[in-house]
Amino acid sequence: MERIKAVVHYTNGKIIKGFTHDFSPSRDRFHLFQEDNPSGQAIEVFIKELKALFTVRDFTGDFQHNKRKHYKEEEKPSGRKVEVTFTDGEVLLGSTLGYDLKRQGFFIFPADPNSNNVRVFVVSSAVEKVRQV
Repeated sequence: MERIKAVVHYTNGKIIKGFTHDFSPSRDRFHLFQEDNPSGQAIEVFIKELKALFTVRDFTGDFQHNKRKHYKEEEKPSGRKVEVTFTDGEVLLGSTLGYDLKRQGFFIFPADPNSNNVRVFVVSSAVEKVRQV
């Protein structure tokens, strides 16, 4: 199975970067091999402790990049355009093929095509509100 570059954000603010090959939105946990020791022992990550799992292009990102916080009029993303507000105040704009806050979580595809985030698995318990845009 392919290794996925992931940045794990816990609800307590802790962030861990690494690789996973067994993440599934229907399971309660997955394993993460930390970026600084990819061949070492994997840590077990429990979804209920997370805010979100960010699938990324690279671990460094581009801190100079100004994230686009809107869709261009001609853009027609798959699914619904939504704005997700987390309980910590962070806001994500993107599209989702479906969300149900009664489920463990849902995927968002960022509105900004140049974002370092490829997709984000948002954990429902860490969401304050979801608004269709």
